[in-house]
Amino acid sequence: MKTGLTTTYDHYIAVDWSISIMAIARMTSKSNQIKVVEVPSDLTDLKAYLANLQGTKILTLEESMGSHWLYVELKDHVDRIVICDPYRNRLLSEGPKTDKMDASKLVQLLKANLLKEVFHSNDKFLDLRHLVSAYDDLIKAGVRLKNQRYSLLRNCGLSGKEKMGHQLPKASDQLVLSSIERQIRSYEEDKKVYEDEFSRLGKAHPEVKHQDTLPGIGPIGAIKMIAQVVTPERFSDVGHFLSYCGLLNFS
Repeated sequence: MKTGLTTTYDHYIAVDWSISIMAIARMTSKSNQIKVVEVPSDLTDLKAYLANLQGTKILTLEESMGSHWLYVELKDHVDRIVICDPYRNRLLSEGPKTDKMDASKLVQLLKANLLKEVFHSNDKFLDLRHLVSAYDDLIKAGVRLKNQRYSLLRNCGLSGKEKMGHQLPKASDQLVLSSIERQIRSYEEDKKVYEDEFSRLGKAHPEVKHQDTLPGIGPIGAIKMIAQVVTPERFSDVGHFLSYCGLLNFS
């Protein structure tokens, strides 16, 4: 969805942040002139810059590895902060690329209400989202390991369904199989730790309990849904919410 700006702000600000340099571009409600500064990246200096601006302020940043950290740090220093989707900012791909130029183009898109917003929030489910993300990565790694084991057994003329600890005739194949199986055992142990934690958190959050009562959801599905959705109020209507959650049947 776009940012959906319905309010006019006194200051429109875009920040192109990197580890060493930050470019800050600003426009005002009364002028389309763009003022840009490029200085060493410093969160304290950025907060001071925002504090010195009189009037209402909206700030935009592109989605990146550090965007949520910046969102949490800066959200109380402006009237609104928009984390935008960099892949939708076509204007940024035109012409030469520098941090100052990118920030200048970004602030123009912000004022014109042409940015696609990426949802961010600073709420009680933030830690839960971190856990779910790590759990999903763990599951993907586990599936890959099990597929590797299956392929190795099949290449040795077996069915691939042999129990853990099965011995192979060739020493080199056995070495590879033993390594994969050690990783699978470690994966299963880590998976159990996450699922125990999800069970504990599910009892602590009434929202999770409610979702768990829906047919076909289950405790882990409920945790994932709450962590990813956060609030249904971010969706324009019920249909979009149900579709995002995978609860619509189009057959």
